[in-house]
Amino acid sequence: MKRKSLTYAFVAVLALLCGAAFAGYPVTSYLPPEALAALGALGAMPFMAGEVTLLEVKTVLEGQGKAFDDFKKANDELLKAKADGKAVGDLEAKVAELGKALDKFDELKTAIEEIEKKANRPQNDIEAKSAADLATEAKSFNISLRAEYQAKGKPFPGEMSVDAYTQYKSGFFKVASGVSLDDLSGDERKAMSAGSDPDGGYLLPHATQGSTLAKIYEQSVMRQLATVQTISTNDIEGLLDNDEASAGWVSELGTRSDTSTPQVGKWRIEAHEMYAMPKVSQRILDDAATNVEAWLSGKIADKCARVEGTAFWTGDGVGKPKGLAAYATAATGDASRDWGTFEHVVTGANGAFHTTQFDPVVNLIGSLKDQYLANASFAMRRSVRTAARLLKESTTNRYLWEPGMQVGSPERLMGYPVRVDEYMPALGTGSLSLAFGDFKQAYLIVDRMGMRTLRDPYTAKPYVVFYTTKRTGGGAQNTEALKFLKFST
Repeated sequence: MKRKSLTYAFVAVLALLCGAAFAGYPVTSYLPPEALAALGALGAMPFMAGEVTLLEVKTVLEGQGKAFDDFKKANDELLKAKADGKAVGDLEAKVAELGKALDKFDELKTAIEEIEKKANRPQNDIEAKSAADLATEAKSFNISLRAEYQAKGKPFPGEMSVDAYTQYKSGFFKVASGVSLDDLSGDERKAMSAGSDPDGGYLLPHATQGSTLAKIYEQSVMRQLATVQTISTNDIEGLLDNDEASAGWVSELGTRSDTSTPQVGKWRIEAHEMYAMPKVSQRILDDAATNVEAWLSGKIADKCARVEGTAFWTGDGVGKPKGLAAYATAATGDASRDWGTFEHVVTGANGAFHTTQFDPVVNLIGSLKDQYLANASFAMRRSVRTAARLLKESTTNRYLWEPGMQVGSPERLMGYPVRVDEYMPALGTGSLSLAFGDFKQAYLIVDRMGMRTLRDPYTAKPYVVFYTTKRTGGGAQNTEALKFLKFST
């Protein structure tokens, strides 16, 4: 059954992407014949057999490599024509259309990867869970509940048993679907009372909370790149070792003077409250066929991922996380730069890569210390990625961009993986629209334990509002581990 559902979903995505590609612009004039054949065959599959083989997928991905080769060839012809003073209108159009085709191939890969994630995601239905699974859920739920009481300075009434937790989850979604507390069973009412926080709100059942957090992780590029830590307090502090001890050689009887003492500082990251407030009509909630849990989880995840994604890059740190691009930058090396300031390398052009000098990207990589290179990656918006495909090394005339040729394999720039994050700053004069480094060392995301939801059927009739809160923070923990490309002269 799993294989069948995966296959049909896969075919549907392929058909959609292929249709968009051919309807949106005339890529058929530029795509390699083998890629066109593969795309055409896959696009027709829903009407033929409803199955897609790994071989067919492989054919499409190989077509991506051929399309990139054609893209490079067309761009080289464009550069030569410009140098010779010839008309370049047709060549510019060809390069642009090939770039769009490459974008479609990347969308196809992403769609395949998302389908695989969803197909492998565990179910959240209570009936499908073992006794061990429920015990783990109940334990995690009790941790969240205890943290809520501690945060309010209230005594913890005691842990819920597995049976009580099961009743709580059942009661929660009955209440979410419009059932009155008075209409719940005695065990459900008792569990709902035990599982409410000191302010009267109901915590999300841990299965839903876990599903929501998993979906947020899937949607948030920064959560995949940075270090993420769960805390039980309002903030977290750490020591900052931003200096070195000095040492030197001395003869047996030589004078030994004092050496410098390393300076140790401190950083602090606070958890800030964020919220989601999805709403749905009472009629939909009354429909027994509606999966309230899945709907609630998806809406919360979407909202939280968008709010977090913006803050992790551009947040000012006031009532929200401080984003990476909100820190000060300077064109100075690590030895002469204060902590809290990132290093930047300029492109040599305002709001763009330099038209002929692409060495700043090489210099950007060279500015990162060796201990951070092993786990280093690039991050950029799609518009920056489109421009980065044109980058060439000045001495060898070699393209710096490498397409990902397998599902799950990212595109690369000078051998390092590229992650696309649309929440990064847009291209503009002086923008920090490309980052490179070890994100896990550079940035820390903290999650305050617990997530709670209040149900409000009154203020937005005929809708029922689910007010969900979550506390998250973020900040730099090592400003040497990441460098920025600054789009300026």
